[in-house]
Amino acid sequence: MRNKPYIAFMRLDAKSVELIREVVLSEAGDQARVRLFGSRTDNHARGGDVDLLLEMPQAPANAALLASAVAGRLSRALHGRRVDVLIDAPGLRRLPIHEVALRQGVLL
Repeated sequence: MRNKPYIAFMRLDAKSVELIREVVLSEAGDQARVRLFGSRTDNHARGGDVDLLLEMPQAPANAALLASAVAGRLSRALHGRRVDVLIDAPGLRRLPIHEVALRQGVLL
């Protein structure tokens, strides 16, 4: 996973961004990239969950288990904030929300 600088227009602090990177690296490996999308990328919005898209070069053995593990670890580390995780990888079904996340998401 590439190390990207903190992006100021996200409604997450630098510590939360680094935490997200660390959890994704631990759970999904160093080839995974993570994008933040949804309300957390809008400085004018309030509240909201953390929506993440994991981009992977190959499908994980169990995508649902991986998404659940990342979401659970992050939710606990972010003091109960709701975290939704999508996975984009070859061979996995791609829904319209994946396209939105790829188009509008911010690479962390």
